[in-house]
Amino acid sequence: MTHTDADSIGGRAIADIRLDFPAFDVTGGVRAPARLDSAATSQRPRSVLDAERDYLEHHLAPVHRGASAEVGVSTTLFEDARAEVARFVGAGEREVVWAQNATDAINMVALGIADASAGIGGADVAGLALRPGDEIVLTEAEHHANLLPWQRLAARTGAVLRPIPVDERGLWTIDDAVRAISDRTRIVAFAEVSNVTGFIAPVGDMVELAHARGALVVLDACQSVPHRPVDFAAQGVDFAAFSGHKMLGPNGIGVLYGRAELLDALPPARTGGSTITKVTMETAEFLPAPHRFEAGTQPVSQAVGLAAAARYLHGIGMDAIARHEEAFAERVLDGVAAIPGVRVVGPPAGIPRAGLVAVAVEGVHAHDVGQYLDEAGVVVRVGHHCAQPLHRALGLTATTRASAHVYTTADEADRFVDALAGVRRFFGVEQGVSA
Repeated sequence: MTHTDADSIGGRAIADIRLDFPAFDVTGGVRAPARLDSAATSQRPRSVLDAERDYLEHHLAPVHRGASAEVGVSTTLFEDARAEVARFVGAGEREVVWAQNATDAINMVALGIADASAGIGGADVAGLALRPGDEIVLTEAEHHANLLPWQRLAARTGAVLRPIPVDERGLWTIDDAVRAISDRTRIVAFAEVSNVTGFIAPVGDMVELAHARGALVVLDACQSVPHRPVDFAAQGVDFAAFSGHKMLGPNGIGVLYGRAELLDALPPARTGGSTITKVTMETAEFLPAPHRFEAGTQPVSQAVGLAAAARYLHGIGMDAIARHEEAFAERVLDGVAAIPGVRVVGPPAGIPRAGLVAVAVEGVHAHDVGQYLDEAGVVVRVGHHCAQPLHRALGLTATTRASAHVYTTADEADRFVDALAGVRRFFGVEQGVSA
């Protein structure tokens, strides 16, 4: 990070940004922990907490149900939130479906395609159906949320999973994808940003390659939407998913993006109230997207909070946030390079990566590393990060990951590096000496 990068983002001092977040309120000279686990769950600004609280205290009512003025206000706030989030990711309002989280959103697509493959939905869904021998291509670096649903879909339809392999750093290239994608490929699923390596995927090239073979593109955008500019329509992806709790928003809400014509054809994974136009004892007719997918009681306060998070991030500027977080990663990489016995996974210094760095410490399990760092006041994520195949390809069982967000400071990057430098000495494994 340069001095300017370290001190401000988009014209706002980071010290002032941190005042927006109750998590960083400290009293009596107590030093706040370095919260470097935002890739798992981010902190929330007061504007998000206040928006959700205001809805619950003053506007709580069932949406799309009844004709009272209170229902009208609640419904307006709910749908305005959808419009706000849609603008944030370059989508139409009908192309944003509320889900429980990103995992739920990806499952909605996989389960809908499974139903289409079983003939549910009639002629309108024929283009979504899979047949035995069709291929689902995904990378070896995927989060389990973008792997397990496709495993199940393959098992139900007779389709074949084809992995795009990763190299010794956990990276893959468009050339690797060219070798994996064939005329039998029907779905290509991958993360825009890896939650382990920080690798930024060539989305445009992948979309062009998949569409040339007639395949759908499903994008895991969990680590991109909160941290860098994203425009799904401009990217040309067919479906995408992201979570609220990673982008300064509430838990319990995620987003499924889909091109409107695909969502209107996709059978809803869950059925029930609020999704239908006509029901008999034998049949049902469903609403157009997005409401055909939102069965039951909707996450209204969470949607209002997520819209507030989108406004907050937009107000700072996603380009500026991306530059700030990439500078964090560069600073960490520079510091870690001087520590013996620490292996960095993902792109090496000088190659673009998102604002996260995962490492393996020689001779010390990641869980022990995490506990040591926690005692030093540095909060990180340890484990396989829901990416066991990737870690297996790397020859590792677990890694330690530090990740940034809009509120992360240069000092916190340095605290991580300084604490990491003491791990092997503490556990007595320096210079190859076993504990």
